[in-house]
Formats: sequence, structure tokens, C-alpha cells
Amino acid sequence: MGLARWGWNEHIGEAFAAAGLTGEAARVVSESRGICRLALARGEGMARPKGSLTPRPVTGDWAVVDAAAGVITGLLPRRTRISRKKAGRGAEEQVLAANVDVVFLVTALDGDLNLRRLERYLMVAQESGAGPVVVLNKQDLCADPVARLREVESVTGALAPVVMLSALEEASVAELHRYVEPGQTAVLLGSSGVGKSTIVNRLLKRDQQATEQVRAGDRRGRHTTAMRELFLLEAGWLLMDTPGLRELEPWASPQAVAAAFPEIAELAARCRFRDCRHQGEPGCAVAQALGQGSLETARFESFRKLEGELARLERLQDTRAALEQKRQWRNIHRAMRKTPDKRA
Repeated sequence: MGLARWGWNEHIGEAFAAAGLTGEAARVVSESRGICRLALARGEGMARPKGSLTPRPVTGDWAVVDAAAGVITGLLPRRTRISRKKAGRGAEEQVLAANVDVVFLVTALDGDLNLRRLERYLMVAQESGAGPVVVLNKQDLCADPVARLREVESVTGALAPVVMLSALEEASVAELHRYVEPGQTAVLLGSSGVGKSTIVNRLLKRDQQATEQVRAGDRRGRHTTAMRELFLLEAGWLLMDTPGLRELEPWASPQAVAAAFPEIAELAARCRFRDCRHQGEPGCAVAQALGQGSLETARFESFRKLEGELARLERLQDTRAALEQKRQWRNIHRAMRKTPDKRA
């Protein structure tokens, strides 16, 4: 079957032909310290990206490879990509995974459940172009799973289905097969200790990934997965495991907030003023909903926080673009001064 089992199809074949690059097609199975493990039609191989190659390869990418030299010479356009803002003060995108069809957003019911964090994960999944599915793991450790489910559904609404399971039970984890078709790729996203590696082991039916217990004192997880890696499942789809995320700043435009908080966007459309900031203006439908209790204060505060973060990100991107343009013009002027005037 060659690359077909790694998700290759006629659309990817067309993209490969349109790229006009010479070499073999391959999928990036994992990447660590600049070295990529690849799935090729004839088996597996290793390669480094060409020094000038941008963007840099990530797990899930479709690549063009000079196998003899062990060099990745090009990447096919990414159909979907999961990104966050890179940690730090700058405005730089960090792509976590590429060409994913389904994003399993994993959280746990043993004390890890955080609705505000889940809102961020949902936004990241929505921006990726893939379909989100919320996975509530460790059902066996929750005293009132039905109540927790209702809390989660108050956030997800129609944005994503919610699955409740116990990763210790193979039959329970098998429920995830319903959401991924053969040939598609799914990724597990979540913080450390939510049980992503255990889910991988159950779906693979072997102990592939190392697992550890969460800390007894604060129920916080420990990192056991060191890199993003693709696995082939007997069911015919691919699963990507990822290290736990300690922080998650979405990489998106300010407009993405409305899509992640549809009920607030609907209320805002009913405000008297189109530019209402929901800060005491007369005729504010959002303020009215907060006063009546039909909109939770914590939910609205999360909305405002994300709105502020993405507005800051946009300003940083504008500043960075302006500085880059200024640098380019400076280089052009410097080159012009060095070029002799032929009219003289």
C-alpha cells in the first residue's frame, strides 16, 4: 500500500505534482532536534531539512525528499495546521502539527478539568481547520461525571462533540474510532497527566508510550511524551501523540474569539451600538445577560481576556511587519548606493 496507509490520496498527489520539485514523497512521522523520521513508499528513512527551507518541517507534514542525500528539499502546502503563539514577548507562530483531520482535546475528570483552558484549546482547534472532539478521560475517578459533562457542554455547545471515557478500559477508548475515518489523521492535545499516552497505548493495543502517575499533592501531570509522533492503527487511521502543553496562547486573529464564544457574539449583535465594548454602554445586551445570570461572569471574563491577548498579538505582528519592511528598504538603499551610476 506504500504511502496510502500514511494518508496519501489523489489530492496530495496533485499537490505533489503541482509543486514541481524532484524527489520522493514522504510524510514526517516525527521530528526531534532537526532530524525527521519519514514514511516513504519503500519504507522508513531519516532526513534533515535543507538549511534554507521555510517553514521548517513538523510532524504530519508531507515532504519532498532527496533520499540519497538524506535532505528534505520542500514541503507541500499544509491543508490544516495546529498552531500557538511561541512563548515569549515576540509574535512568532509555533506550528505543533500539520495535515490533521480530527483534534482530540483531552482533559481529565480527576481534578484537571479547567473550563477556561478548554476554551483556549477549542479556539486553537477551530483555527486549525480540523474538527475538534472533546475527550473527558478518567471517568472512573470522578464522583459526579454527569455534572462535569454538563459543565463542559456549557462551553462546547455546538462547537464540538464530547466523549467521556476511561483510558484504562480498551472498550471505552474504542469509542474514539467513531470520529475518525480510515486514511485520516487525528491528534491528541492536552496538558500533562490527562492520559494521552495511555489512550495511545489502548488504541495501539500495546505499551508503546511511557506513562506515569500524576503527583498526589496537586494532581499535576509529568511529561512522559518527548516528541510529536504519528502511529498507524489497525483501524486504518493515524494517531499523533504530543507532549503535554503547559501554556497555550492561541495564534489567531481577534475575530476568532467570536467563533469560540458564539453566544456572546450573538448577544453583542443585539447591543444598541455596533461598537459596544460591553463596559457600561446603554442598551448593552451582554451587560443585561450578565445581570440576569444567563451569561456567566467567568465565561465573559475569559472572552475579554482572549480578546485582549489576540488584539496584542495583532499589534505585535503589525510592528514586526513594519520593522521587516523598514529593514528591506534599508537593504535596497544600501545596495543602490553601492551600484555605480551608468549615466555618469
